[in-house]
Amino acid sequence: MAGGNHSQAAEEKAVSRSQSEVNRRLKYISLAVLVVQNASLILSIRYVRTLPGDRFFATSAVVMAEILKVLTCLLIILLQKRFSVKETTLFLIDSIVFQYKDTLKLAVPSLIYTLQNNLQYVAISNLPAATFQVTYQLKILTTALFSVLMLRKTLSRVQWVSLLLLFAGVAIVQVQQEGNKEASVSDSSNQNYMVGLVAVVISCLSSGFAGVYFEKILKGSSASVWVRNVQLGIFGTALGMLGLWWNDGAAIAERGFLFGYTDMVWCVIFNQAFGGLLVAVVVKYADNILKGFATSFSIIVSTVMSIYLFAFRVDLLFTAGAGLVIGAVYMYSLPKPAGASSSPSSSSSSSASSASPRADGGAEMEAFLPKSAGKEKGS
Repeated sequence: MAGGNHSQAAEEKAVSRSQSEVNRRLKYISLAVLVVQNASLILSIRYVRTLPGDRFFATSAVVMAEILKVLTCLLIILLQKRFSVKETTLFLIDSIVFQYKDTLKLAVPSLIYTLQNNLQYVAISNLPAATFQVTYQLKILTTALFSVLMLRKTLSRVQWVSLLLLFAGVAIVQVQQEGNKEASVSDSSNQNYMVGLVAVVISCLSSGFAGVYFEKILKGSSASVWVRNVQLGIFGTALGMLGLWWNDGAAIAERGFLFGYTDMVWCVIFNQAFGGLLVAVVVKYADNILKGFATSFSIIVSTVMSIYLFAFRVDLLFTAGAGLVIGAVYMYSLPKPAGASSSPSSSSSSSASSASPRADGGAEMEAFLPKSAGKEKGS
């Protein structure tokens, strides 16, 4: 009998060790995915927006990303319903139409995300990729402040210090950029640094508010991440089309919705559409520290790639500012001391674009994760 118990205990220990190894691998895979998604989206948008020749309409790209995201979520829901079209249809009608009050709650954040996605195109078109990546981390500051104001959350001393370092680091980078513009053969004369800076600041504000708004209105909701994204996508597509008509209606009527689309543009759109959803899945296996490390590492990757792709010049001032931001991001993601209340979300990362992913890497998407999977919630 004792031998049987010993054998069973050994078997359970082996299974536990195997599961631990799998989880460890998934964490590293999550890290790689988060870094690649964060860095590649910024670099690819910068690349396609600075190429010579005809430019695609950013408003149409935002709409197309929304459409692809909705179609993807619908396909996943259909798969969950074992490809039963009838059951899927009834489920969606009940979730979206009959529970219309719940659906309407997403109109405001959807409007914000649509604005944010368009602003990111403006910002990246006018700012060096590395500068945008560093400055965009202000979303951590805005998310934290909105969490304190709207959700009455508290921050640890380390987090307050990290926010001060973050602000200082971004400020140093901006001072550096005043006297050191990006020198690239692909740069065009119509780029305006101040326009890009204003766009990224507004985008950070909208990202912070939208992320906290989600947390506030969706607490206790049982809807899945996929249903939430369908609801968001419906509003996002409608609002995106309105913005497209308002801003580029005449030009699109003349040249076409897909004007200027190249293989690289499609890659950007697919990254926006699926990046946030992908991050929402892999982030289940990553904790806050790992996400903070991924964000920091993606800044380094963006900077290094900008040197080769866009002839970006890194000097001592930029290095100091970026270093402060990277350290602040990591510090903010550290767990709070035992007994302290939970901290607000540090990533906004998304992302999701449309979740920004909504184009920031999918952090807004974390608000949709089931509590057991997205517990650390709170780019």
